[in-house]
Amino acid sequence: MNSTSSGGTGAVTTPRRGGRWQARMGGTLASLVLVGMLGLVPAAHADNLDDQAAALRQQADDAASALEFVDAGIAKSASDLVMYQGQLPGAQAALADAQNRVGAATELVNSLAARIGLAQQSKDKITAQIALEAKKSAETKSMIGQLAAQSYKAGGLPPNLALILGVGNSGDLADSIDLAGQAMRSQNAALERLTTEKATNQNAQARLVAVEAEIKDLKTQADAALVAEQAARDQAAAKKAAVDKLISDSAAINAKLEAQKPQIQAKIKVVQQQQDNVAAKIAERQRQEIEAARKAAAAEAARQAELARQKAAEQGNNNFVPPPYVPPAPGNPSAFGLAHPFAGNIPITSGFGWRQTPPGTIDFNGTGGYMHTGVDFGATCGTPVYAAAAGTVVIAGWTNGGGGNTVQITHGVIQGNALMTIYYHNSSVQVAAGQQVSRGQLIAYSGSTGNSTGCHAHFETWLNGSPVDPMTLL
Repeated sequence: MNSTSSGGTGAVTTPRRGGRWQARMGGTLASLVLVGMLGLVPAAHADNLDDQAAALRQQADDAASALEFVDAGIAKSASDLVMYQGQLPGAQAALADAQNRVGAATELVNSLAARIGLAQQSKDKITAQIALEAKKSAETKSMIGQLAAQSYKAGGLPPNLALILGVGNSGDLADSIDLAGQAMRSQNAALERLTTEKATNQNAQARLVAVEAEIKDLKTQADAALVAEQAARDQAAAKKAAVDKLISDSAAINAKLEAQKPQIQAKIKVVQQQQDNVAAKIAERQRQEIEAARKAAAAEAARQAELARQKAAEQGNNNFVPPPYVPPAPGNPSAFGLAHPFAGNIPITSGFGWRQTPPGTIDFNGTGGYMHTGVDFGATCGTPVYAAAAGTVVIAGWTNGGGGNTVQITHGVIQGNALMTIYYHNSSVQVAAGQQVSRGQLIAYSGSTGNSTGCHAHFETWLNGSPVDPMTLL
């Protein structure tokens, strides 16, 4: 906002923002704290997360820029509050999504556990069935053995029973034919049961292998699901902690700003008065420069007119009357040939013009925004700063109004226009007040001095007593 310096020209107050902004500063604090600081900043309407993050960062930068020259700590608090409140809806959505994933993971774990239980029940039934069939087969084989013994006593075994029991010869038919016939009938029935039992047992064994494979696969899936569930729970816990911290931090900052209300009111009042003085001094300086240029032009026109009259008189034309002098209309300000104050492609973090602040934050006494009378460049500390045009250094050094190390250069009057450029927050200044500088000459190194929340460079151009967008002149 404003700065005060005694850099070679006496006490001079230099501007952060111009008269159009200062008129809106009076009620900043009331709107800053009382217009719902804890109301959430609407989520940025952007197509992707990168755009949303950039838009939110811009809102935070604008909030900091609005109060930067009043107090760096307060400016950072305002910026942080905008950032925290802007991040909260996304954090809450991420928490809800994480909680949904926990629910889905838990449901999968429970489903797999139920399937494992059913498969285990099936395995138990098959195992019991195999055991029962094995018992039946043993009983049948025992009965067949008894029949074989009876048949042997009766005169030998039939070929099929001998084959099944592994007996090579039927032996001598010592017993009666009737006993052999009875044994034949019993053995046939037993053989049929044994064949059925064997097939049933083989089928059960196959089903047992299949269900054991299913149980193994389900347990593998369940183990993975348990790991995923725990990861989802851990992530949800982290998201919950992030949401809680955003809410806690926002409340703490809001309380801090509320407590600083008297301090902010007092500083804004001082800054506003400084701006009024600075704007008036710049306007008066440039008025005088323009007036001096006009007088010089009029004097030169009068001199040329007198020379023309004398020449006409020498030629015998004593009636010659030079035309009256008419001051020319102001020309194009581009005639100053301003160069960019940085050699590299330094990004703009806050441009010139009206800043619409998000509802619920800095409302600027009901106006909804403020006038940013310069351009903030995201220059890292130590970036060389060059004079945008040739001129005379008015201020060079530390200023007390928040601008830190400041350079102010007047570029005189060209085609009826007076121009001044101002460079704030420099880490060091390489020129002195009263020094003549050329276009592109090194004048400072960027920094974060004064009431600044971080390394950057604030650049202003004042044309005929008013701030104008530097980007229209570069």
